Amino acid sequence: MSDGDGVCVHNSSDVWVDHCTLEDCADGLIDVVEGSTRVTLSNNLLRNHDKVMLLGHSDGYTQDKAMQVTVAFNRFGPGLVQRMPRCRFGLFHVINNDYIDWEMYAIGASASPTIHSHGNRFSADIAKEVTKREGDVPESVWRNWNWLSDGDLMLNGAFFTASGKPGPDLKAPTFARPSSSVPSMTASAGALSCDEASPC
Repeated sequence: MSDGDGVCVHNSSDVWVDHCTLEDCADGLIDVVEGSTRVTLSNNLLRNHDKVMLLGHSDGYTQDKAMQVTVAFNRFGPGLVQRMPRCRFGLFHVINNDYIDWEMYAIGASASPTIHSHGNRFSADIAKEVTKREGDVPESVWRNWNWLSDGDLMLNGAFFTASGKPGPDLKAPTFARPSSSVPSMTASAGALSCDEASPC
């Protein structure tokens, strides 16, 4: 039984979703939910869709407090609307991704997640915010959520609204590279062209 997602990770750990091309699914492109943790989403090409990537089941599902997800070296766009990703509760590293336009927002969240955006390239079509705090959360509350932008490249008026303060969980991993490397790092994002007679 499928709920319409391209890829869904339920109640699982130590999962790697790599080199997929996903677009135009019935629901989300990638969902990581229900207590999943230690998940890496990398080198994927995600395009032509509304709700792209959901990390965390719901605002009431507190088992997702242990969630840790790394989103790295993906190409987001063109033709995307929101949730690149949309996070709840856990710790999320968003590293060296290429964001090619978005309609509503790129990175959104609720339920006090910790988000470290490092070395990404955000290219907006017009002056537009990268981030969105979901729900009716007052600024006096979300100002304490730890959302950090470190070394991101903002193009065409893109801007990131940071909050909280850096802590030990918000150090960039050793594999992170400067945002100037993003176009070359994501050039091979998506499904690999492989032949049975030779390696990919």
